Amino acid sequence: MDSLHSTMNQHVKGKHLSFEERVIIQTRLKDGYSIRAIARELGCSPSTISYEVKRGTVSLYHGKQQRYKADHGQSVYQVNRRHCGRKSDFLKKADFISYVIKHFFEDGWSLDVCANRSLAIGEFSHHQTVCTRTLYNYVDQGLMTIKNYDLPEKLKRNTKLHHVRKNKKKLGRSIEERPKEIDQRNEFGHWECDLVLGHKTKDDQVLLTLSERMSREFLIIRIPDKTFASVMRAFKVLQKQYSEHWNDIFKTITTDNGSEFADLANLEEVSKTLVYYAHPYTSCDKGTVERHNGLIRRFIPKGEVINNYSLQQIIDIETWCNSLPRKILAYHTPDEIFERELDQIYQAA
Repeated sequence: MDSLHSTMNQHVKGKHLSFEERVIIQTRLKDGYSIRAIARELGCSPSTISYEVKRGTVSLYHGKQQRYKADHGQSVYQVNRRHCGRKSDFLKKADFISYVIKHFFEDGWSLDVCANRSLAIGEFSHHQTVCTRTLYNYVDQGLMTIKNYDLPEKLKRNTKLHHVRKNKKKLGRSIEERPKEIDQRNEFGHWECDLVLGHKTKDDQVLLTLSERMSREFLIIRIPDKTFASVMRAFKVLQKQYSEHWNDIFKTITTDNGSEFADLANLEEVSKTLVYYAHPYTSCDKGTVERHNGLIRRFIPKGEVINNYSLQQIIDIETWCNSLPRKILAYHTPDEIFERELDQIYQAA
């Protein structure tokens, strides 16, 4: 039959051969057609026909004859399809998966930290682990005891439009005056400051939080209330703690325009620390401390009375935050980076 009069639909480039096309190959080979002639009729590459003929050829008459059979070619194709594609490493990486589950539930590590901290400290090699994306795929596929609702960030991420409102209240130096080099986070000693409220009652305590921008070291100081007097008393205690090294450790502090920080600029009169105030309603100006405040909320939900938590519990939260490996720190912990910087300051003194 001439291909010009074929009722067969033209072969679509990139598509696998169908059983009907394999029948045509079998028929044309029996009629003595060449590989190239069959390829022209089906509208595909001669290599495609050649490979198909090799796959579908069977031995007949005790091996004396070799002949292409469409049904055999189809069965070989179906077997190959079942075995093609990338295979899951889930079962092969059972030890690593157990490691991930243990640190996720017991230590509160993210999947990304679990995947990369083990490599950073040499506990697992690359061929023994899977990447972060694969771990999330395992969660989505229901292969792990970790579920999507266990991931604190995955279900609440939401992109919002950002508006910078005009600063109506000027307590001191604006963040717009802060040197641009600080944004690079390459220099130690630049901090962000905020308050974490509990039940929002006058008799409940609050948490003064500070985060160092380069190392991500996080300090939590419990104070009696959210007045500027309590905030300043906490900073005076902090100054005594670091004494003569204060100016090297606290070079700048960035905070918001809340009345509780109204007197914070007074630090400039007794030290070399410079205080900058963020734009109003712009939490991203001090995103590091805001992100760490979110970590506190894993342990102290909004509306909870902070008085109900002991000082040791507050210290335990701070310790957990500072011993959490971070991707941004090459999977080292804030404590490791902070202690390294302090050692350099103390040795230079």
